[in-house]
Amino acid sequence: MSEIPRGRSETHDGDTHLLRYVIDLPHPRVAVWAAVATPEGLPQWLCAADPLEPRLGGRVVLRWLNSDTEVSGTVTAWDPEYVAEYTVGPPHGRIRFHLEPGPGPGPGSDAAGSTVLRFTADFRGDREAKLDMLAGWHDHLERLARALDGHPTDWLDWTADRWRALRELYEQDEAPWPKWVP
Repeated sequence: MSEIPRGRSETHDGDTHLLRYVIDLPHPRVAVWAAVATPEGLPQWLCAADPLEPRLGGRVVLRWLNSDTEVSGTVTAWDPEYVAEYTVGPPHGRIRFHLEPGPGPGPGSDAAGSTVLRFTADFRGDREAKLDMLAGWHDHLERLARALDGHPTDWLDWTADRWRALRELYEQDEAPWPKWVP
């Protein structure tokens, strides 16, 4: 079973996809911000970021540590402790982390309370790419939750097993309903 709620997707013009995840993290916003918007935090669950210029219009290069994927682009939104958005080359497109106060302190949090992360990814690709991205982002966001709990990803031990299981779940979600015949 998944540790975070499943993402949702919208498809426009046949090959433009918007993926959305909403996750309540039992950690203060400052901790979540450090994980999603700093070169020190990102490798613990997602990728290396070098450079990452923390300002609107800044340069960013993201290098995934579980594959040979490297994309470069621009910081297209930057509001410290609230919004970090990176628009990078294919296959990832625009990725956005929007942080807001959560409903209150959760297990393992301090007095600063919890944080709701609204994550979106906007990219172009076919249906297979959409399913790959849904599973990939889900896997990484689970890793984010674990990293915030003090268990960063050890990329040397990474396997695609969890990604494959998630991709099967997302593919089942998209399977056409059987036709009802009276």
